[in-house]
Amino acid sequence: MTVLSRFRTDFYACLPARADALFELTDALLCTDGPVKTLVELSLAPEHRRGHG
Repeated sequence: MTVLSRFRTDFYACLPARADALFELTDALLCTDGPVKTLVELSLAPEHRRGHG
């Protein structure tokens, strides 16, 4: 297992409830260009694949 893959697995395991949503928000935060001002803005990033259901 590569270092990055291991890190992602360990990070996911550390997340409390709603781990999928928090993990995708983290991905979106790391991949967006420029500063993010709100979570709503972050949740609209293409890397955040979860819907608003």
